[in-house]
Amino acid sequence: VLAVVLGSMSEPSPSAGQVRGLTAIDGIRVGHHTLAERPTGCTVILAEAGATGGVDVSGGAPATRETDLLRPENLVQQVHAVVLSGGSAYGLDAASGVMRYLEERGVGYPVRSGIVPIVVGASLLDLGLGGNARPSADCGYRAAKAASGAPVTEGNVGASAGATVGKLLGIEHAMKAGIGSFDLALPSGLQVAALVAVNAVGDIVDPATGEVVAGVRDAEGHLADARRLLRQGVDRRPKPPTEGRDNTTLGVVATNARLTKVEATKVAQMANDGFARALYPAHTPGDGDIVFVLATGSHDGEVDLTVLGALAADVVAEAIVRSARAATGVLGIPALSDLRKPKIPER
Repeated sequence: VLAVVLGSMSEPSPSAGQVRGLTAIDGIRVGHHTLAERPTGCTVILAEAGATGGVDVSGGAPATRETDLLRPENLVQQVHAVVLSGGSAYGLDAASGVMRYLEERGVGYPVRSGIVPIVVGASLLDLGLGGNARPSADCGYRAAKAASGAPVTEGNVGASAGATVGKLLGIEHAMKAGIGSFDLALPSGLQVAALVAVNAVGDIVDPATGEVVAGVRDAEGHLADARRLLRQGVDRRPKPPTEGRDNTTLGVVATNARLTKVEATKVAQMANDGFARALYPAHTPGDGDIVFVLATGSHDGEVDLTVLGALAADVVAEAIVRSARAATGVLGIPALSDLRKPKIPER
């Protein structure tokens, strides 16, 4: 069964719907690499011409790289890549491969001895799902080499190959999620898009309907609704203590707006509201939730930061919902498409 599952992961299906996702923003390319050993991998977002970066870390258990560099008071203004990976803190090694890829192409911050590619990143915790293999520098290099401006491939690929949601009662009650991506464009030419690797403690909730689309399941395999469980006072203490803590949702928002680092940071803060709209609960002590922002600056019109931040939250929430709809089941963990449909009575 494992060989069949991993074999299907090597040839991911096209994106659901007619959405380009993050690559709708000119200058942004996305690549995935999924490990053959088990469901895990990395996703690389390239901005080789440089993009103003911002970040907001709101979860209680982050595994991050170079986020201090994105603080508005610090020197470097432009980011060349964002790396998202599985493997918890081990997966941060993937960024080294992306640095090598960019250095080979002369992309980086100029210093006396050459260049230093500016690569930021974060990892989610998927250790133990099908083994202990984790993304390395080679994973990052391969994902960067595969990056393109084609519509983003969603589902069980890259950083989200081993991602799950609905772990309030432990992994045996969880469901599969994956990569989701979505984009919006205004008549003015302003664009904003998001890519999210969803690996949350909580449920995925569609903000448009209020319905749970993936999350914690009851003993019969049906959606239990984390909102209801928590209000009933369910005992969710993991047994053993580490069970059900394979968490963290990672997001990247890209826009063609021209922003300062201060403005990019504010957009990242507002974009994180998309997590709270589409994940319940979000930003928990066991989640390392984080949103990066990349602003390419190709749009020469004025930008209302309130509008841009609101739209950023919208595309993040939509990308989260898409991550559930694009996912497929793996290693006995079902996806939305696997849930038993309620039997319709005969007329």
